[in-house]
Amino acid sequence: MTAIKHALQRDIFTPNDERLLSIVNVCKAGKKKKNCFLCATVTTERPVQVKVVKVKKSDKGDFYKRQIAWALRDLAVVDAKDAIKENPEFDLHFEKIYKWVASSTAEKNAFISCIWKLNQRYLRKKIDFVNVSSQLLEESVPSGENQSVTGGDEEAVDEYQELNAREEQDIEIIMEGCEYAISNAEAFAERLSRELQVLDGANIQSIMASEKQVNILMKLLDEALQEVDQIEFKLSSYEEMLQSVKEQMDQISESNHLIHLSNTNNVKLLSEIEFLVNHMDLAKGHIKALQEGDLASSRGIEACTNAADALLQCMNVALRPGHDMLLAVKQQQQRFSDLREHFARRLASHLNNVFVQQGHDQSSTLAQHSIELTLPNHHPFHRDLLRYAKLMEWLKSTDYGKYEGLTKNYMDYLSRLYEREIKDFFEVAKIKMTGTTKESKKFGLHGSSGKLTGSTSSLNKLSVQSSGNRRSQSSSLLDMGNMSTSDLDVADRTKFDKIFEQVLSELEPLCLAEQDFISKFFKLQQHQSMPGTVTEADDLDGGTSSRQHNSGTPLPVSSEKDMIRQMMTKIFRCIEPELNNLIALGDKIDSFNSLYMLVKMSHHVWTAQNVDPASFLSTTLGNVLVTVKRNFDKCISNQIRQMEEVKISKKSKVGILPFVAEFEEFAGLAESIFKNAERRGDLDKAYTKLIRGVFVNVEKVANESQKTPRDVVMMENFHHIFATLSRLKISCLEAEKKEAKQKYTDHLQSYVIYSLGQPLEKLNHFFEGVEARVAQGIREEEVSYQLAFNKQELRKVIKEYPGKEVKKGLDNLYKKVDKHLCEEENLLQVVWHSMQDEFIRQYKHFEGLIARCYPGSGVTMEFTIQDILDYCSSIAQSH
Repeated sequence: MTAIKHALQRDIFTPNDERLLSIVNVCKAGKKKKNCFLCATVTTERPVQVKVVKVKKSDKGDFYKRQIAWALRDLAVVDAKDAIKENPEFDLHFEKIYKWVASSTAEKNAFISCIWKLNQRYLRKKIDFVNVSSQLLEESVPSGENQSVTGGDEEAVDEYQELNAREEQDIEIIMEGCEYAISNAEAFAERLSRELQVLDGANIQSIMASEKQVNILMKLLDEALQEVDQIEFKLSSYEEMLQSVKEQMDQISESNHLIHLSNTNNVKLLSEIEFLVNHMDLAKGHIKALQEGDLASSRGIEACTNAADALLQCMNVALRPGHDMLLAVKQQQQRFSDLREHFARRLASHLNNVFVQQGHDQSSTLAQHSIELTLPNHHPFHRDLLRYAKLMEWLKSTDYGKYEGLTKNYMDYLSRLYEREIKDFFEVAKIKMTGTTKESKKFGLHGSSGKLTGSTSSLNKLSVQSSGNRRSQSSSLLDMGNMSTSDLDVADRTKFDKIFEQVLSELEPLCLAEQDFISKFFKLQQHQSMPGTVTEADDLDGGTSSRQHNSGTPLPVSSEKDMIRQMMTKIFRCIEPELNNLIALGDKIDSFNSLYMLVKMSHHVWTAQNVDPASFLSTTLGNVLVTVKRNFDKCISNQIRQMEEVKISKKSKVGILPFVAEFEEFAGLAESIFKNAERRGDLDKAYTKLIRGVFVNVEKVANESQKTPRDVVMMENFHHIFATLSRLKISCLEAEKKEAKQKYTDHLQSYVIYSLGQPLEKLNHFFEGVEARVAQGIREEEVSYQLAFNKQELRKVIKEYPGKEVKKGLDNLYKKVDKHLCEEENLLQVVWHSMQDEFIRQYKHFEGLIARCYPGSGVTMEFTIQDILDYCSSIAQSH
């Protein structure tokens, strides 16, 4: 064990400036025996720290490692299990109980004894030793001694003592007197031994010679002991006298303590009283303002606001423990509660009267707005009410039931006021859209509600007349460079666009101003959670909630932002249906108005969403935008249906089809409306649907046409479509523009070839026979030797087509083409020029065959290419 102790001191404790005083080999009770060592240590530096350290042998080698350390001051109990019988078990009570089994009882006892000594010397808090033999605890610490409690243990640790300076000097003197001390240590040791024996003998003789002095010394010691007894007797008498003084001083000290305690209590009591007086005392002026303050004047409102804030501070003061049990505090709290209830009732009653009065005052100004398309300005009303905003905030935090009641009353009064204003406003808008009041009757408008009550048949008739007017106008006013709408249509649509924009421009600031006022007046922040009463929209609309609650105990809602939106929905519940009625009227007046409405409504929705995507205005306009988009889609569908229903007269030529002209009108109007619009994508989709419908139905009409050739119908209408798309430069229809040009070109060529046919029919048949012989393998220069195709036969055929006959045939052809083509598209010269080119191509083909098959024959046509050009030019000029 000594070797282990030295090893642990050297390897573990010396590097940490600690000394190992005691060691015991232990294992945990009740488990597999994994031995470790408990070590009692002290630090070498002041202040001394005493620890119990658990040291365990490493699993990877023979060295020891420090596992855990406890401060001795944390040790509460040492339980040796049995004070009589030998028992190796013992417990150490730190923050929890550690049960140990020592390798031997002796080691356990030595370790416990060391712990007891360290406790006696270094700790003020004494450790409780249970079931420990009294023999282990006999040694005490005598006062005044220099030797430490653990001196014996420390000497056991420090077996090697370092020489002091005196001892080193003496050894050096001895070694200098003996030169061989280093070279012959044995001889030096023998000499020292002999000298030590001589000194011992001399000491014995000296002691024996000094016996007389010893007796004298003993006598002196006896006398000194007698003197000490006398001194002790006097000290005892002095102590008895001082005992009474000590008792008197103890009484004085206790009296002083009681006086100090009384003063301390008085100071604390004064502090508590000052706290209650300073924080729970409401000024008389505030009390008077709460009871009698004028809520109609600005000065009175300010005084009431300050008083309400002061009352709220008094009621919300954080009382210290025990304050709420004081009778005066309870009485003051009850007084504050009564003041709050009284002022809350007075404030709620006054604000309800203000709501009613302001509603009546606002209604009296409606007459001046009935002529102009403007909505009354509520700014003065909001400005007057905002003076009460702080009081509303106070009411919200102190009496939520009355705050909720004011909220509902405000919504009830204002919803009726806004409903009258908005319905009158929309009535004026509808009258301005349809003209005079008399004219508006044919659209089903009557009464002050502004609702559409006309019969469905009359509205449908109007719609049909409107589309019929557009078709007739497009057929009469169509040209290549201008839009196909009349000046009247343009004026009406521009007027409608301005009125619709003015309606939206009036509604938008009205809603934003009211929403801003509600947020400020009712203290509803946009992004903070708040307590609410109900979450269903039906409850805000006047329905009875099935969930009852006490005043001031609000039910939770999702957020104050939802509360604002619900209040706005209740107040402006008539906006959405009125807008839908106005949109329906505009659509019935002219289905193309849906284009204007889609652009305007989209812009206002986009603006509202940039401000607040979840606001009432954004949501309402978004809902109305759905209706507008639905009308727009219906307008497109109606145009496609009208294309499919077009019937062409069997007795008149077709010309430009009505729906082709209507597409030009629609595209021109749409491009002017949707310039830089947010909903351009909707128009591009509509274009794609319409152009596909136009293409399909042009081909359908061309196939059904009896008076006009199919190629003419296709050629003229696709030329018109191509010209329209080229002029408008619609980027999403570039492919359709190319397709229209290709169809126009193909059908122009087809019509030219079909109409021109073979103007020199016999000559055509003759040369077809020549080409057939060549195809059979006969060489071209040998064709003239064929009986049916010799030179004489060729001359006979040529003589049948003099220039006069050719000109006559071309003239008849020109008249035929003129009958087929319409004047609007002006393609006669284009077609005639193409026929001229085709005729010249045939002429050159015939000349080529003559030159190859009849070389040197001198046979030529009786008219030249120049003659053909002259004939065509002359015919065109004559017509």
